[in-house]
Amino acid sequence: MFRHRGKTRTLQHNLRIASLLSFVAGVVNVAGFLSVQRLTTNVTGHFAFFVDEIIRPNFLQAFIFFLYIFFFFLGSFLSSFCVELLHKRHPNHAYVLPAVLESAILLMAAFFGRSLVHDHPDALAFLLLFAMGLQNSLVTSISKAAVRTTHLTGLFTDLGIELSQLFFYKQPEQKHKLYSSIRLRLTIICFFFIGGIVGGLFYSTIQLNVLILAGGVLVTGIMLDYIKYNEVSNKEKHVN
Repeated sequence: MFRHRGKTRTLQHNLRIASLLSFVAGVVNVAGFLSVQRLTTNVTGHFAFFVDEIIRPNFLQAFIFFLYIFFFFLGSFLSSFCVELLHKRHPNHAYVLPAVLESAILLMAAFFGRSLVHDHPDALAFLLLFAMGLQNSLVTSISKAAVRTTHLTGLFTDLGIELSQLFFYKQPEQKHKLYSSIRLRLTIICFFFIGGIVGGLFYSTIQLNVLILAGGVLVTGIMLDYIKYNEVSNKEKHVN
């Protein structure tokens, strides 16, 4: 799911990466909000707060909200930069690096999060927003924008459009394409919701250590993808 791009990428690849990453985003979304009362998977709300603080004027707090936006952007930029840098030399591993970096950040936030919550809550928000920027750029690039996992606004918009189109598109090919897209969007929404529920339940007992779960799930997905890729490669070598 991390190694197929273009014509070799199928709906199943997108469903796998969508379920994995949307679950992770759901956990991070809830854990970030409960720990520092900040949105840590998207920046739409932060932009509104940024403008509000500019108008007041409260430039120091406005700068903090600007940094929230910037760190999400920085994660997105770095993810794409790494992919483009590695794609020509190591095309089968280019998309793995941002995912590994994201998992490392989540594990670091889990281990050092308690002290950050009390002493530097904004730094924790920066870390999580950076990680989600990495993830959103990665999955958008690898799926050619078919999958987005860190926020749901666009997903519900697309889902509403596609459900309405079912009443008008009658050709079998059109309906098949719509059903596939609707299935993908519902998968993302459901796993984001499941991740949020799991994150909330575990946060009540283990606090930010719940991010170990998110990072662990991501690492497990990377390892399983690596194992499956090697199995397919070995089979192709034997056939040839």
